[in-house]
Amino acid sequence: MPAGPVMLTARGLRVRYGGFAALDGVDLDVPGGRVTAVVGPNGAGKSTLFHCLAGTLRPARGEVRLDGRDITRLPAHARTRLGVARTFQQLAVFPTLTVSDNVRVGAERGRVTDPAAVERTLRLLGLDGPARALPAAGLPTGTLRRVELARALAGAPRVLLLDEPAAGLDGAEVVALARVLRALAADGTALLVVEHDLDLVAGLADVVHVMTAGRIVASGPPEGVLDAPFTGGGP
Repeated sequence: MPAGPVMLTARGLRVRYGGFAALDGVDLDVPGGRVTAVVGPNGAGKSTLFHCLAGTLRPARGEVRLDGRDITRLPAHARTRLGVARTFQQLAVFPTLTVSDNVRVGAERGRVTDPAAVERTLRLLGLDGPARALPAAGLPTGTLRRVELARALAGAPRVLLLDEPAAGLDGAEVVALARVLRALAADGTALLVVEHDLDLVAGLADVVHVMTAGRIVASGPPEGVLDAPFTGGGP
């Protein structure tokens, strides 16, 4: 299936911390209907790029556009309302809320008012059984990852930003995650995955961008770029 239109774009992103260039003129396109992955060694700038796209960090230079609209100065919550959802490398769920209530919060953030949207999302992530009524506190990491993803999806995002989504998952859970993400891409969602699990990236991504020293140094299909020596994992 051909890629859909580019939903999220970054042009010339620059971020400096003192004399250190965390991002040094990064350009990136995230098309609908595709899984785009960013990989690279520790300190490459992956997390900084992710934060610029999500709205939790404003670049010193450059711009971020959503479907052609300049959102560079919009904070994260405003981007959520426009259809950009994200997950976190460190799990971020509401521990005292039930699984279904966590997902309902995601729907409200995305201004989705149809209760059926929550139910569809719970079913998609296999959370429509007894787990739906349990508080998030104390649930296994794999379940919490699904809760966080469900919360992001309940807002019906056009763009989904995933920060290390496989962290803490076992092999079966990673396979299940990849299946869900492929289905989302097939439905037209634009997915960006920042991930150190290169096996997951190789089997999931349509396009891989390799970062090092604040720059994208290689781009292409996974089989063409993941064997390069500078694709080591890490945040």
